[in-house]
Amino acid sequence: MSGWGRKVFWKEVSVTEAPEGFGIALDGRAIKTPAKAPLLLPTRALADLVAAEWAAQTGEVKPETMPATRAANAALDKATGQFAEVAGLLTAYGETDLLCYRAEAPVELAERQRAGWDPLLAWSADRFGVRWSITSGVMPTPQNPETLALLGAHVARFTPFELTAFHDLVAMSGSLVIGLAVTEGIAPVESLWDVSRIDEDWQVEQWGEDDEASRLTLHRRTAFLDAARFFAACRC
Repeated sequence: MSGWGRKVFWKEVSVTEAPEGFGIALDGRAIKTPAKAPLLLPTRALADLVAAEWAAQTGEVKPETMPATRAANAALDKATGQFAEVAGLLTAYGETDLLCYRAEAPVELAERQRAGWDPLLAWSADRFGVRWSITSGVMPTPQNPETLALLGAHVARFTPFELTAFHDLVAMSGSLVIGLAVTEGIAPVESLWDVSRIDEDWQVEQWGEDDEASRLTLHRRTAFLDAARFFAACRC
């Protein structure tokens, strides 16, 4: 049973353990993914995270309130079978990484970008042995193929569960480097999110932000933080 689209009928949510991983049971009945695969998690911490979401449900099951469960389903039903394609898609973000595109003016914005982004690029260069090309403006600037190859090899070592979380870290921030920084724990997750928002926050300071943009920003931030929590649980 997947449980999606159903009313809450269970009284007890439990974590089960087997050689293949940790499962979630509702009144003793094992949960399955939407594709009917056994929902088996690689770590107890991740299983506890998913189980807590099921235990918190009341009335109707609300998938939108269950980010860890959704990510676990995606890891099993999608990432496992499409691993190379997803890893390649995420590595390709490095070709136009947010941190490599700088403003020439105003000076205040350019200084914020340097202060926030240069340390991350320097960290990634030291950690992965890569070299970045930095440019001004929006025209694409090719990156060294060796840089992308080295980073792609690192991404390919993620598990399907880690890759699923990494997808949201990169997609929500627009930066392969920021996503990698989260997985390496080099700074608080909230500060890494703030670094990804330097351009947008500058625009808000100058022109203000409407309600729809605020809602979208909140949604993206929440998804980013949820993905970081999921990734961390994969390694506990």
